[in-house]
Amino acid sequence: MSAPASSASASGPRPAPPATPNRRPRPPPVQDRGIAFHDAVRVDRWRADGTVKVSGDVEVGAGEVTGTLSVGGKVFAGELTARATVEVDGPVEVRGAFSVRGILRTGSTVRAGELTTAGVLRSAGAVTVDRTATLRGTFHAPSLSVGFLLLDGAAEVAGEVRGGGVRAEFRHRSSLGSVVAPRVRLRGHVPNLVDRVFFHFEPTTVGRVEADHAELEAVDVEFVRAKEVVLGRHAHVREVEGTVVRRHPTSSVGPESKSPPPYGIRR
Repeated sequence: MSAPASSASASGPRPAPPATPNRRPRPPPVQDRGIAFHDAVRVDRWRADGTVKVSGDVEVGAGEVTGTLSVGGKVFAGELTARATVEVDGPVEVRGAFSVRGILRTGSTVRAGELTTAGVLRSAGAVTVDRTATLRGTFHAPSLSVGFLLLDGAAEVAGEVRGGGVRAEFRHRSSLGSVVAPRVRLRGHVPNLVDRVFFHFEPTTVGRVEADHAELEAVDVEFVRAKEVVLGRHAHVREVEGTVVRRHPTSSVGPESKSPPPYGIRR
C-alpha cells in the first residue's frame, strides 16, 4: 500500500506571493531661498522665496511662491499661491485654488478651478475659471469665462465676459466688449463734486449686456437685452431691448453727445 499524498502535493504547488508594485518614489519637496535657477520644476510640493527663474515648465501638486518668479514654459499645478511678481511665457493651469497677491503676467491662457487676485493680472490669452473668480485690482485679458465673477477695481476685456453671474464695481476707467450672464450688476465710478469741478472722470464703457436681470449704474452701454433692466445713477444706455423696471432721474436712454471740456482744462 502506497503512503498517502501530502496536502501540499494534493493541492498542487503553492501560489507565488503577489509581486510588489513597481512604484517610483515621490520626489522630495523643493524649497528655494534667495536666487535660484532651474531647467524645470516637477515635484509634488514646491516653495520658493526670493528670485527664481525656470527656463522650462513648472509642474507641481502644490506651490507657494514669494518674491519674483519667471517661467519660460507653462505652469501646471493642483493648487498655487503667489505673493509675488510672476511672469509666465506659456499657459497657466491650476486645477484647484489659484491665489495671486501681486502681479501676474502671462503670454498665453489662464485656467483655474477658483481664482483670487489682489493686484494686477494681465493675460495675453483667454482666462477661464470653473467656479468663482474674485478679482481685486486691475484685470486685462481678451476674454473671461467664469462660474461667478466678483470684480472690484478696473478691467479691460476686449471680448466677452461670460458667467453664471457677474457683479462688478469699477473704481477706475474700464472697458468691456460684452457681458453675458443670467444676472448682471455693473457699477462704475460715480463722480463727486471735486471730480466734476476738475473734469476728473473714470468712465466705464460696455458694448453689450445680455441677461435676465441687469442692474447698471454709472456705466455707458451701447446695447442691453434683458427681461428686467434697472438703471441707476448716471447710467446711459443707447438701446434697450426689454423692460426698464426702475430708472434713476440721472440715467438716460438713447443717443447722447458729450462736449469736450473748456479750453485749457484737461480731463
